[in-house]
Amino acid sequence: MNYKEIVKEVLLIEAKELEIASSSISFDIESIVDLIVNSKGKLIVTGVGKSGLVGAKIAATLASTGTSSFFLHPTEAMHGDLGMIGKDDIVLGISYSGESEELIQILPHIKRFNIPLIAMARDENSTLAKYSDYFINISVKKEACPLDTAPTSSTTLTMAMGDALAVCLMKKRDFKKEDFASFHPGGSLGKKLFIKLDDLLRKENLPVVSRETKLKDAIIVMSEGRLGTVIIEDEENRVIGVLSDGDLRRALMKDDFSLDCGVETIATLNPRTFDDDNLLASDALQIIENYKIQLLIITNKNRELKGLLHIHDLIEAGIK
Repeated sequence: MNYKEIVKEVLLIEAKELEIASSSISFDIESIVDLIVNSKGKLIVTGVGKSGLVGAKIAATLASTGTSSFFLHPTEAMHGDLGMIGKDDIVLGISYSGESEELIQILPHIKRFNIPLIAMARDENSTLAKYSDYFINISVKKEACPLDTAPTSSTTLTMAMGDALAVCLMKKRDFKKEDFASFHPGGSLGKKLFIKLDDLLRKENLPVVSRETKLKDAIIVMSEGRLGTVIIEDEENRVIGVLSDGDLRRALMKDDFSLDCGVETIATLNPRTFDDDNLLASDALQIIENYKIQLLIITNKNRELKGLLHIHDLIEAGIK
């Protein structure tokens, strides 16, 4: 049995159904989008079985892209949770057959409060469709299941329709990356857009020495600082140099190397510094990668040290 061919066939069948649906969009998407955007309430998604599982995903996608939404199971609604639906809310009911008993039972109660109902089903003459104010057709010609029975192509199309609705709403609201990140502060995008350099900056117990410091004493400070670097300041506390472990290794190769030499004699003088601690951490990482350095030295306009940021600090914070 060639399983790769089976996988290929399933993907092609489902892709074909999506293509067919994309060429025959007959529902009033403009009115649906306007209805949701202008609503003062929430968009409540409901359904049972596979439709319910897909509906939960659709609700999650909507909620993360600017539409206040949650999933409500019809059975739970019949046993008290119907009160979770407010008069300003909108209901999106999903049932491929349009006849799911648990869902049909709550429809009269929804309509009794004049709550707008958007239906996703295969048949516009189904009970769900007849109760609805707006009908989205999710019929497919063929399920990917070899018996043409298990929800496969139909659930894929339903999920895709939910994604399409979410994208339409994002476009209508001019939803941007910054908006998405605000709903995902713990995600990688949220970290990129919200964590600033100052949030990660090391400001205390920094490895700093004066320009008169002997190399052997600077090495002790370097070891205690655990950054592989020593910052050198002049008499007015301005950053004038940096001694890295690389500088130290290169100095060790010289015939006249001495631990009693001044740290300034083997250091890198006039190092690159940055005076904007409001930089985003993601921008700081970009700077580190562009200049092929491991440490950012942050100063004020007078080159007085404010803090240090090592590339490891960014990695540990999940900045990529």
